Parts: sequence; structure tokens; C-alpha cells
Amino acid sequence: MKTAVITDSTAYLPRDIRKAKHIHMVPLNVIFGEESYQEEIDINADDFFDMVKEGGTLPKTSQPSIGIMTKKLEELAEDYDAVISIHLSSGISGTYQAMVTAGEMVEEIDVLVFDSEISCYMQGFYALEAAELANNGSTPDQIISRLNEMKKSMNAYFMVDDLSHLQRGGRLNGAQAFVGSLLQVKPVLHFVDTKIVPFEKIRTRKKAIKRILSLFEETIEEGGTYKACLIHANRPQEAAELKKELEDRHDNVEVVLSYFGPVIATHLGEGAIGLGWYRHS
Repeated sequence: MKTAVITDSTAYLPRDIRKAKHIHMVPLNVIFGEESYQEEIDINADDFFDMVKEGGTLPKTSQPSIGIMTKKLEELAEDYDAVISIHLSSGISGTYQAMVTAGEMVEEIDVLVFDSEISCYMQGFYALEAAELANNGSTPDQIISRLNEMKKSMNAYFMVDDLSHLQRGGRLNGAQAFVGSLLQVKPVLHFVDTKIVPFEKIRTRKKAIKRILSLFEETIEEGGTYKACLIHANRPQEAAELKKELEDRHDNVEVVLSYFGPVIATHLGEGAIGLGWYRHS
């Protein structure tokens, strides 16, 4: 059985990696005024932050249309028997459910849709693992089983400079815990049951980042080897320095540098920093 792997643009896997690993992608959209742009196709992160600065406001976002999804599935059905489709958390986007619907509409190929319950490069980790297994001949059920095993150790924490973007977009649960003195705190957030929820409120950016690093280090003390990703919203130098710090301190961790692209940055705002990881072996 020949199995294809799809993810969406919010995994932020670079195009050369997707091509090398035979990972297919469906884009989400960002909408500035009347203009809609397909993420990672029509607009990248640098373009996005330039446009936000020029316009002074953040855009809206939308999930891929079911039409785009069914077209992709029909194309893949010509060469593949099955698809593993991996998407950002169903608690913050309708993309997962849209692919479930699209899969039911295309009968020529078996479609297994996986809810990453997370986003960004952590979602990308799932796609990369699925692609490696698919390319080595694993069955769809074997691939899904491995992804569920990965999910047991998948973690991510991130901090934002301003909660208003998440609140405006309706992507933050439990925000009442942060009402009052919002300007004085740097919220640390994480995913719980597919939703973004507050984890802790910390007084400074430096301390918030230090807290996120400490959460990671508490985990890796348990032993094993880990894959991690440092993710930033237009803070490349800061993220690169943190990546080097982690690599210098831990020889059992492989660290990737990634970014919050247009769709996710719309909801987190510029300056966000995140760290995600899972136990690889």
C-alpha cells in the first residue's frame, strides 16, 4: 500500500524539506482587507510582518476550503492508496474537521485525518515522522499508532507580548485568569485538550523564557533523546541564541529553529517565543 502524507501550512515546514520528504501541503489563508493570501505560497513570515507594520492592523485568517482539500485528495488518489493528513489543533481551527469532510467526499482514496492537538513545528514533527514511515513502507494504521505514541510526550509552551490578539480571535480559553494588570505580565500559554490556555503569568519577558526553558529541562531529566524546536515571531536572533544555549547544555537534544508564520502570528502577535519538544527515543 502506498501512503501519502499531507499537512497544512501552519506546520511551517520549509518547502525544500516538504519536497525532499514528499510531504504535501494545503494552505490556510490570511486576509488583509479584501485581499486573501495563501500562507507559505503567496505570503511568508517576513512579508506578513512588513504588511502588518505598513497597515498597522493584523489581518483575519481562514482555513483551507473543502474544495482545495478535495482537489488535493483527488490528485493524490492517482498515485496513492491512502493519505495520512495531519493538521493543527481542532480546538483552534476548523481545518481538521474540513479534511475529515473532504475525505468522506473522495471515495478513491482512504483518508486518515490526525489531530495534532498543537501547531507549528510540533505539528511538523508529526508530518516528518509520518513521511519517513510512509516512505519506508509502513501501513496507515502503523503510522497513526506511532503518531499517537509521539503525542504522549509532545509538549509546547509559548509566551506572548500581548494577549489581546488571542482574545480578539477567540483562540484563548480561561483568559479571565489574566484580567487585570495584563500590561505588566508576559503570559506563558500551552495547549490542553486541543485548546490554548494560560499556564502561568510572569512579570518579565526574560523570566517567562527562563520558565519555559526550565519546564523543558525538567522533562529531559527523565532520560532519553529528544527533538525540540524554538519558534519565534520575528525574533530570529533571540531564538537563535536560545537554540545555541540549549544545544550547548544538552547533548541528548536535537534543536530546530522555526517561526510563527502569518496565520499563527496573527493570533500571537509579534515577539512571541515558543519551545516545543517530544521524546524521540
